[in-house]
Amino acid sequence: MKIQFLGASKIVTGSNILITTGNNKILIDCGMFQGSEELEQLNNEPFEFDPKEIDYLFLSHAHIDHSGRIPKLVKEGFKGKIYCTKATKELAEIMLVDSGHIQESDVTWENRKRKRSGKPPLEPLYTVEDARNSLRYFESALYNQKLYINPSISIRFRDAGHILGSSIIEIWITENKNQTVKIVFSGDLGSKDKPIIKNFEYIEDADYLIMESTYGNRLHESKEQRVEKLISIINETVLKGGSVIIPSFAVGRTQELIYELNKYYEYNQDIEMFLRVPIYIDSPMAIAATEVFKNNSYCFNEETKNLILSGDNPLVFENLHYVRSHEESMRLNEVNFPKVVISASGMCTAGRIRHHLKHNLWKANNSVVFVGYQANGTLGRILKDGAKKVKLLGEEIAVLANIYSIEGFSGHADQQELLDWLSGFKKMPSRVFLVHGEEESTTTLSKLIEEKYKTKTIIPNMGYTFQIEDEVLKSYSGELLEPVERKENIKKELQQVYDQFESLVDKTDRIIDEKILNKEYDSIKNKLLQLQKELLDLNIHLGE
Repeated sequence: MKIQFLGASKIVTGSNILITTGNNKILIDCGMFQGSEELEQLNNEPFEFDPKEIDYLFLSHAHIDHSGRIPKLVKEGFKGKIYCTKATKELAEIMLVDSGHIQESDVTWENRKRKRSGKPPLEPLYTVEDARNSLRYFESALYNQKLYINPSISIRFRDAGHILGSSIIEIWITENKNQTVKIVFSGDLGSKDKPIIKNFEYIEDADYLIMESTYGNRLHESKEQRVEKLISIINETVLKGGSVIIPSFAVGRTQELIYELNKYYEYNQDIEMFLRVPIYIDSPMAIAATEVFKNNSYCFNEETKNLILSGDNPLVFENLHYVRSHEESMRLNEVNFPKVVISASGMCTAGRIRHHLKHNLWKANNSVVFVGYQANGTLGRILKDGAKKVKLLGEEIAVLANIYSIEGFSGHADQQELLDWLSGFKKMPSRVFLVHGEEESTTTLSKLIEEKYKTKTIIPNMGYTFQIEDEVLKSYSGELLEPVERKENIKKELQQVYDQFESLVDKTDRIIDEKILNKEYDSIKNKLLQLQKELLDLNIHLGE
């Protein structure tokens, strides 16, 4: 068995890992490279494998740096199955089609210039039609449902707490005389106590761990500090007669910002009316993603569930406005009253945000607030690093606006949270591969892990291949749960369901027969998880 690292190696984009077994080829993620021109050119390069030979793709979440080359993969011959959570599937439907539109638009723009200079036209990486075609291969599951992909491969998605539907992926692979290896891919781990979604789950054991390291060398502000800082920037800018421009990822970050702003404006009655500035969400994809959030309330944390059931929709408030049409978006830059504009993309690489920056960066009373990671080479990173001038949509623009960064809103766990997640392992992996981080982050985290946990780490270069030796397969990699603990867990989960159906409580022991449990544990648990989701959906609708 081999693990090959084909993306997000010493960088934070292009997540792509190939696992080759005796019988199958498996991809984990198939993300787009983002950032500098050199990095983005990698998207046009041939895959390091034949897409026709890939049997399965396990997708951790919908962000484009993890999913963005799936339409290219399908276009070039992939006909396997793509497994992910239900929410990830629904978000991917929006994001991949939008990405296809961007690919077509960018090539149309570029080809106009090429035609004038006598160069041959380019083809888009993929089209909207290609993106829609790729959606046919998606199959979804709920968190914690164990899926038996074939007789030798099973997987389970656990909540990564990064965005709606984001997952830690547990993979069990059996070969060589029924010996099993467990590989865990952390995906992107979220920062704790984020709005709306739950914290990441802990994993008990793994033989090999592939772990993200985006913020392996730094700590975030506290939750209270990040909200106070954002409100302070908005109010100070408004008092100067300016506007606040917030580049934000359409999926995840935008909804979290809406949630926090809702709490501030809805529950602070003493705010002066002139400080209740209009908040504009100017991103069609963010608006569509917000609808997906509403349809996946089973992923929400308890605070958000309780707000919804009390009749308060945390994604709607009086001074919040959703901008849908291009004409409405343009009008935002034709008026001078103070406002907050939240628009994608989060790293300013494409989308309406670039137009808002063009019209607002040169005004000294305005503010630009970054609330997420800015990869090397992106316009967001260039602005964050202090550029005095930038080129935008064919024009050179002076940077006179105030530039702020609030890393506490980051969707990624910081150094301490990454170490905390790793401490949850009862059986430490024999190797920890650090990916999805720039070199300083991965190097810092690597040293801390080896010192604290005495576990060997590897920081793979692009293309690095790790061969799993036969002797490693001799260590059994099943779940640590004993049959008694399994029985108790099932009882607890059943109780949660039966609390809503009191008439069924007395039937608990009837289906917890030891023989049935040993044989059908995962099947019973999968059905319970589905039932719990349906019950929550019913409660949400009754509470509307």
